[in-house]
Amino acid sequence: MPFRSTYLTLIGFLFLCNGYAQSKFYLPSGVKKETVPFQLISNLIVISVEMNGNPVSFILDTGVSIPVVFNFTSTDSTELKHAKKITLQGLGNGEPIEAYQSTENRMRIGEAFNNNQQLYLIYDKEINFSPRLGIPIHGILGYDLFKDFVVEINYQTQKINLYDPAFYKKKKCKNCVELPIKIEKDKPFVNIDIAFEDKALQSVNLLLDTGGSDALWLFTNDDIPIPKKSFDDFLGKGLSGDILGKRSRINQIDFGKFHFENATVSFPDSLSIASLNHLKATRNGSIGGEILRRFKVIFDYKNQSVILKKNKNFSDPFEYNMSGIELQHNGVQLVREIDKKSNINKAYLGKSSTNGAINIVLEYNYKFSLKPNFEIASLRKNSPAALVGLRSGDVIMKVNGKPTYNFTLQQLTSMFYEDEGKKIILEIEREGFLIEYQFFLKRIL
Repeated sequence: MPFRSTYLTLIGFLFLCNGYAQSKFYLPSGVKKETVPFQLISNLIVISVEMNGNPVSFILDTGVSIPVVFNFTSTDSTELKHAKKITLQGLGNGEPIEAYQSTENRMRIGEAFNNNQQLYLIYDKEINFSPRLGIPIHGILGYDLFKDFVVEINYQTQKINLYDPAFYKKKKCKNCVELPIKIEKDKPFVNIDIAFEDKALQSVNLLLDTGGSDALWLFTNDDIPIPKKSFDDFLGKGLSGDILGKRSRINQIDFGKFHFENATVSFPDSLSIASLNHLKATRNGSIGGEILRRFKVIFDYKNQSVILKKNKNFSDPFEYNMSGIELQHNGVQLVREIDKKSNINKAYLGKSSTNGAINIVLEYNYKFSLKPNFEIASLRKNSPAALVGLRSGDVIMKVNGKPTYNFTLQQLTSMFYEDEGKKIILEIEREGFLIEYQFFLKRIL
């Protein structure tokens, strides 16, 4: 079963600083293409990057102009060159934050390299997306990679091809749609058609956003009202804090010959997107990973086009979290388990005192491992989980009788998107006590 989005949204950085002299990514001489594997976590693309000789993990985000590095402390061994203090503002309801602008950094992605990379580094420990994604995340990279290559993202195989534009030849594809895009402020925008309820199709200008988990974000106006059937929810986390808003469904989305019906849509509230108010006159929202993962996507910034070829995910249903629980990592626990790689420590015969039967008794070697704790980060009001008494901060020890440390964060979250009416049994730890709760998944819309 494909994993459905947890709607962690990492988009829309507005940098309150001056422009910069662009650097460039290269491939080694004679190399026309580089293939880079990635992890798809909550519909977000996570790639391995080498930064100034250090291995780190970055989210590939078309909504970002200059790379942003975070989840580092001043004691980390990251070399920071030619740094000066600046102010950054991103999506969320918080205040602008301080960062350092640094130049002449070395960055390598596979064989692609840039020896003069500018980046922004944030030391604020509160800026940390790792707990919500379940893996270490050190930064976000976008335009600086897309401007230098034709970037082919295969969500099915979880591989990215970086083509040297000088050698790239577009293949004929009958089952593809090619759409014109416009690069504005280093970000790709596309016009598509949407329709609400009984209204006619209307054209909207949307950011193609690989850094957003949701299917579709829309900014409200007279032509884009929030449907009557909607509910309040946590939409995601941005650079400047939590993003709140409403969720609903949309009747139709058209990408040329590709059509989606009854897709999920989110409407961020005005406070969460205050930094984008000056753009709302020309921009209507964004298309995120819950739609993009249904295609092979080829971004060609030089020729201002995007090519979409549908994959096996295309017909997956659009669902919301039917539990109301948002999970995150929080610390670790020490777990005693059988060491399956070691030999049996002892084996001997034992005689039962009741019936005289002979038993073979095996003693195994055990090992102690540090396993992640999973806690409830937030609860949707009046959701099935909230109504039975679960609380933010509860540590989930077992789900349907199985220890949570045997699952990844994605695997646990995917259980909340499965079948309406499914019974969920959670054993949680709260203030040193173990408590069991039961509820049933319920579809709101």
